Amino acid sequence: MAAEAEQQQHQLLSTAVHDTMPGKYVRPESQRPRLDLVVSDARIPVVDLASPDRAAVVSAVGDACRTHGFFQVVNHGIDAALIMSVMEVGREFFRLPAEEKAKLYSDDPAKKIRLSTSFNVRKETVHNWRDYLRLHCYPLDQFVPDWPSNPPSFKEIIGTYCTEVRELGFRLYEAISESLGLEGGYMRETLGEQEQHMAVNYYPQCPEPELTYGLPAHTDPNALTILLMDDQVAGLQVLNDGKWIAVNPQPGALVINIGDQLQALSNGKYRSVWHRAVVNSDRERMSVASFLCPCNSVELGPAKKLITDDSPAVYRNYTYDEYYKKFWSRNLDQEHCLELFRT
Repeated sequence: MAAEAEQQQHQLLSTAVHDTMPGKYVRPESQRPRLDLVVSDARIPVVDLASPDRAAVVSAVGDACRTHGFFQVVNHGIDAALIMSVMEVGREFFRLPAEEKAKLYSDDPAKKIRLSTSFNVRKETVHNWRDYLRLHCYPLDQFVPDWPSNPPSFKEIIGTYCTEVRELGFRLYEAISESLGLEGGYMRETLGEQEQHMAVNYYPQCPEPELTYGLPAHTDPNALTILLMDDQVAGLQVLNDGKWIAVNPQPGALVINIGDQLQALSNGKYRSVWHRAVVNSDRERMSVASFLCPCNSVELGPAKKLITDDSPAVYRNYTYDEYYKKFWSRNLDQEHCLELFRT
């Protein structure tokens, strides 16, 4: 048992300082991030959710979903002090002693609460430069007892944040639905009693960032992702018009990412954006991604109102359970999983 715990400690990047790049993290030449080609000063859509002009908010959300597949929101209603606490308690967790963290380690993707590394350690041939704590968050009272008890404030801070993020997600669904010309409640009702989970991501300093990824290019299989970024260190990049653009942290903003299911429900009008995380050599970086996921058994597909003679259904109907299994059985950077569900 002790040997197993020791092996788990060695799996995690956050248990040591790395002066040289271990071979299992080095990408083949053709798959490297080519950081010199990234556009560093692109205009990223920002939506002010406190604007009194509701029509303007809905229009801005629709434009961003269509052109970029993501946007930043400001004045979103989640308290700045809570956001700071979430990042701080996340850092505290990853600074715990190795043997404390090893208790939570698992490489089983089906496990609802686990500390792991890379993306899917069992399947992949090259690893990604990240450790992450995966937490299921809804219903909270069902999952919180199994969350880490150390740091002592972890459960309370993260639990409060999860509740606030869920409410924000539902407000965004309303704006997204309206921007498509659907009833405000359409997305929320169609997606059913939604699951919610979270990844607290930790990207340590990396000796050679140009050889690896924190996470390679992928789209999110869920409906909506709300990302809290480190406001000191950039790392998120999104694909826009064939170029990778850096998403520079804006104080107090959250990044909203359209997932595969909203692309399907919008009949392809809105885009689930390809995005990736890169790492750097002088700073560690944290991010907290919250995922709203459709109920497993709910039937998904293009909204009937968006299917016309001029724009027939792009995707067939399917359950989220079917989609998610397909997504996890592939490599992260293969073709868009939605391609497998085209009509």
